[in-house]
Amino acid sequence: MAAHRAMIRRKAKNIKLIAMDIDGVLTRGEIIVLDSQEEVKIWNVKDRFAFHLVQRGKINIKFAWITGRHSQQVIDRARESDIDVLYQNCMKKKEALQEIARRFGLSPAEIAFIGDDLVDVPPLRYAGLAICPSDATTEVIKEVDYVTSASGGMGVLREVVDLVLKSQGLWKKATEGYL
Repeated sequence: MAAHRAMIRRKAKNIKLIAMDIDGVLTRGEIIVLDSQEEVKIWNVKDRFAFHLVQRGKINIKFAWITGRHSQQVIDRARESDIDVLYQNCMKKKEALQEIARRFGLSPAEIAFIGDDLVDVPPLRYAGLAICPSDATTEVIKEVDYVTSASGGMGVLREVVDLVLKSQGLWKKATEGYL
């Protein structure tokens, strides 16, 4: 167990991009569809604060969202959270992640991917650090390096950002003024 934790910290030390699915990772996977066909998702404030910690600390970690659905709400949240790259209606997530890696000049070892379902397996296998929420499908759990204690939509990203910042020795810089 200690060796596994050390391996996770070693991998997290290299991360320069955190890419993720949305439904089931940043949300619980529940979608309310209004009569207007607009989708409503519920976002966790802990995850939103994770973006803030990285940006406030001027830490060089980029974020990408890769989702199989399309939603104006996702576009709005991505803009509000200064997400570096957003792919919607994307079922070929590994190819999208590889394109993002080329765009930023990153190797797979510098990428963490967070996913929760079968469509996320290819990018999880590509990323240097593969992560899923505790309530991901069994097949996904078997593929990842790290299973968060949080379930989807309940602070998964915050847990990952805390892990990466601490592994990189940037926790104090990110939390200065709070702690």
